[in-house]
Amino acid sequence: MRGMDLHARYPALSDLKARAKRRIPKFVWEYLDSATGTEATLRRNRTALDQVLFAPSILHGELEVDLTTALCGQSYDLPVGISPVGMSGLIWPDAERKLARAATAANMPYCISTVATRTPEEVAPHLDGNGWFQMYPPRDEGIRTDMLKRAKDAGFSTLVLTVDVPVPSRRERQVRSGLTTPPKLTPRLAAQVAMRPTWAMGTARLGMPRMRLIDDYAGKVTGLSSTQHAGYLLRTSPDWAYVDWLRDAWDGAFFVKGVLNPNDAPRLERAGVDAIWMSNHAGRQFDAAPAPIETLSEMRAATTLPLILDSGIEGGLDVLRAIALGADFVMLGRAWHYALGALDTDGPAHLVDILRKDMAANLGQLGAVRPVDLRGRALQSGATQVAIPSTTH
Repeated sequence: MRGMDLHARYPALSDLKARAKRRIPKFVWEYLDSATGTEATLRRNRTALDQVLFAPSILHGELEVDLTTALCGQSYDLPVGISPVGMSGLIWPDAERKLARAATAANMPYCISTVATRTPEEVAPHLDGNGWFQMYPPRDEGIRTDMLKRAKDAGFSTLVLTVDVPVPSRRERQVRSGLTTPPKLTPRLAAQVAMRPTWAMGTARLGMPRMRLIDDYAGKVTGLSSTQHAGYLLRTSPDWAYVDWLRDAWDGAFFVKGVLNPNDAPRLERAGVDAIWMSNHAGRQFDAAPAPIETLSEMRAATTLPLILDSGIEGGLDVLRAIALGADFVMLGRAWHYALGALDTDGPAHLVDILRKDMAANLGQLGAVRPVDLRGRALQSGATQVAIPSTTH
């Protein structure tokens, strides 16, 4: 892609997504792009974001936009980062290390998943203090202690506990695709691979992706469904005592991911959490969840902690929408994999440029220098009322 005007060919994330779909095998695409149930939550994420409007500004003169953002004592060039995505290296060969290098180049955080295809030790050398480690909670105290030590020793500064996967989701599209975990190359899937030569050659060079960190602890396990993996036998559904244990065990920033109920915020504050990460797992876990943007204003009113948001973000304007309603930082997951699938190592840097240009253009329309200047200026048109249950546990 060197010498090509990428903005002329791929000016938006949707362009990267379309090209990635043509370069990734269908069964892998279904894993990346699918949600659970009827995928109503996936659609709701988009609809809810579209309902956040602004009144444009006029006659404000020339502005010099500043997108630098501080989060928990660290300064980033943009208010965006890379969310953890399980089995990234299945989606695109060596995705974890490629994304880590892209994060370093752009000075943004990269959050590696427990179920990545590379270990923390393999990814950390490509990061420069911007590494976050996402933990699916191991049941065994010895395993979790060792995971934390490995992440810390490798250089990951922030621990992210994911709490919105108490049980496995179904992800019916993934089941229909024929993908199993670990992947088994049936004749049907092999035919799909043959139609995607770049993916096939890269995967052949590196070997079939596997969850290397999980493999270190799991050994051989049986009796799992096609959408489950060995990690399900290792992990548990955490409770508040688990959060307390992790806070005591981890010496560093500690975020809790998968929070949608503002009533949980005060207790998370008391537990010593450093930031709340609002997410509905991009619609992959529960098909009746609200979009994070729908409960964001109430969450902002309920806590002074930094708020991170993901799920459904598709461009710079969506980032500004989230920040206007109270988010401090925004993460994207699928988007970076669309970028890799479309343009390999050139993709993430191009997506950074798309997001930067999109935010700058929209801030110019709104007469704002910094994204946080939009606080209190968003209009929610036709937003669905979301019932917030009280916390009883």
